[in-house]
Amino acid sequence: MASKICQKSSYLPLTFLIPRLSLQFAPRRGIKSISKPRPNRFNRDPNLPLLESTTAAALERKRFTTPLRTGALGTKKGMTAMYDPDGRRFPCTVVQMDRVQVVAHKTRERNGYFAVQVGSGWKHPSNVTRPLLGHFAEHKVSPKRHLVEFRVKDESGLLDIGKTIGASWFLEGQYVDARANSRGMGFAGGMKRHGFSGQPASHGTSLTHRAMGSAGQSQGGGSRVYPGKKMAGRMGGHQVTTQNVKVVKVDDEKGLVVLHGSIPGPDGCSVKLSDAVKKPWPKVPTHLLAAQPATDPVSDTA
Repeated sequence: MASKICQKSSYLPLTFLIPRLSLQFAPRRGIKSISKPRPNRFNRDPNLPLLESTTAAALERKRFTTPLRTGALGTKKGMTAMYDPDGRRFPCTVVQMDRVQVVAHKTRERNGYFAVQVGSGWKHPSNVTRPLLGHFAEHKVSPKRHLVEFRVKDESGLLDIGKTIGASWFLEGQYVDARANSRGMGFAGGMKRHGFSGQPASHGTSLTHRAMGSAGQSQGGGSRVYPGKKMAGRMGGHQVTTQNVKVVKVDDEKGLVVLHGSIPGPDGCSVKLSDAVKKPWPKVPTHLLAAQPATDPVSDTA
């Protein structure tokens, strides 16, 4: 039986004894495109980097849009007008900074991100809760009426606790982002809240001139009102951000910052000012980063 197997194997080609990897296959013929391949709109490519879901990856993605230094708190005093060198009149908003101090820090090791807690104004200790009084006493800062956090890029943006931030923190000609709670309008209709045109003024329309109209389909839409449908409701009273507001004038002695144009919020509201994200970071002089002595409002008014 073995002799028959040897006789049959002698008729087999020599490639039978060669590994398959060493065999030379003839290339397939086809039409080769001279244009570049289209980008995959589904973002599926083995060469793409994997998305990271860690906190460090999230901070890395926000590295270019996180300010290098902290912002400041101010009080909107009102609007006025100024004239440019060509004699043209333009509106501007006056913001006053009242005893703005650094209260605490947020660090990457303890909180997962870098931030500076800034307080402004003054509040009587009898009107402050005991946990918050202990927070102020721990950092040796007088009680503040407003407390706000400003995220910074790294530890170089953490100012000394107790440092006073004046109006000179912002430079004339730089751009800032102004955030404040908009003026509350109460319950408003669809025409005022969303700019609806309303129903016809004549031709059979009676008592529904300012009505919203239909809120959805009967059958095609599932006999329901879609989420996010623009309807009558409470208008205003939420945070609004105005970007790229130019600083026209700074009065460090009176603590005034004059901004070009209007900013959200009524007169007397608290405004958060920070360096504009969509503009180049301002070149701050070194003397502005030096620590300033903290002032105690109780001893100053005594």
